[in-house]
Amino acid sequence: MRFDTKTPRCTGGHGRRIAGFATLIATGMLATTPVFAQSTAPAINSGDTAWMLVASMLVLMMTIPGAALFYGGMVRTKNLLSVMMQCFAITALVTVLWMLYGYSLAFSTEGMHAGVFNLHSIVGGLDRALLAGLTPASRYQTVPESVFVMFQLTFAIITPVLIIGAFAERMKFSAMLWFSALWFTIVYLPVAHMVWGGPGSLLGDLGVIDFAGGTVVHINAGIAGLVACIVIGKRRGWPHTPMPPHNLGYTVIGASLLWLGWFGFNAGSAVAANGSAGMAMLVTQIATAAAAIGWTAAEWIAHRRASVLGIVSGAVAGLVAVTPAAGTCGPGGALVLGLIAGVMCFFTATKLKYRLGYDDALDVFGVHAIAGIVGALLTGLLASSKLGGFGTVTSLGGQLWIQTKGVAFTIVWSAVLSWVLLKLIDRTLGLRVSTEQEQMGLDLAEHEERAYNLS
Repeated sequence: MRFDTKTPRCTGGHGRRIAGFATLIATGMLATTPVFAQSTAPAINSGDTAWMLVASMLVLMMTIPGAALFYGGMVRTKNLLSVMMQCFAITALVTVLWMLYGYSLAFSTEGMHAGVFNLHSIVGGLDRALLAGLTPASRYQTVPESVFVMFQLTFAIITPVLIIGAFAERMKFSAMLWFSALWFTIVYLPVAHMVWGGPGSLLGDLGVIDFAGGTVVHINAGIAGLVACIVIGKRRGWPHTPMPPHNLGYTVIGASLLWLGWFGFNAGSAVAANGSAGMAMLVTQIATAAAAIGWTAAEWIAHRRASVLGIVSGAVAGLVAVTPAAGTCGPGGALVLGLIAGVMCFFTATKLKYRLGYDDALDVFGVHAIAGIVGALLTGLLASSKLGGFGTVTSLGGQLWIQTKGVAFTIVWSAVLSWVLLKLIDRTLGLRVSTEQEQMGLDLAEHEERAYNLS
């Protein structure tokens, strides 16, 4: 969590660099080092704790049932259960891995020193493996550390879940599990640590602003999705065979749950029930609505109609774009950010993939990566008080360059390591189901079940 040096207002992502350390200690605020290692700490605040408990449940709801329904409605009937199964299985798998070593590698501060680059600037240590040292009395800022562990777990769950939309309807279930586990370990955890790990973290010390996961979650997952759909190849018949969503009602319900859950995602990243959380919630609503309108307007101009799939996709683009900026931008900035993201993602999701020929089945790259990049780059600008923001940015050009370096690093990190993991799995287990299994559908081929039994 990064704080303004003049006021205790939150201006960055959870786990970020602490600015003005001496001033915060004087005001009795807790730094980002684990609570068990601190000699003093404020009392647990029941209001903050209650809000963070709710926020954690809201973010978990984004995966099950939110993403499961959102993605499930967009695939063909014969693949509905496979997508839902993948969302559910990743939720269980990442939960166990987070307890075993994930939280430690992401948030351990062992060996970290502000301004010093070493291995722990990239990834945390294993001193918190198996959640060592965690007790009911452990605290993170003004909430129990157990609540913070749970909140961060929900972020770790949804990130690999987002990727499955890119290779939907064609990856083996076993390969998906191995890829998710390895990607979570080798790609997600280091990026989370480098951005949110506190003083001494690589991108945190660089000054990258990412309040709730524009780089850590959306660019990271979106780039991995692009690489995955290229490596695994196109669905049989795409783009010549029509593959329309089988149940847009599910998709609308899923998108609505994502919109609701995102308030936990963004406002919860304040790790307190305070003004920062309230503003994050407001700008999230504004940006999402603006992006939905932006996508719909672009679609109306291009195709003389407004589609249901378009408006919900636009809303998701707005949710993604405002995520890194939610702690620092104002309402006006959120409006502009949402409109830009909605229009841009309309063209990348509906035009770019057909022109370049990659089969991103459910537009993970076209929405999450593109909106994440737009949001991350504009975060530095919209944090400035000159543009109605609430951050401490004084040099717009300087912060834009910092954000650009953070985005570029995340793209390269995710692309290279995702490619290596996918190639490794393809050479061992094999990534893709057979032609016959793909034609049959993954529900029957992989799970021997049908989503609909109408007899």
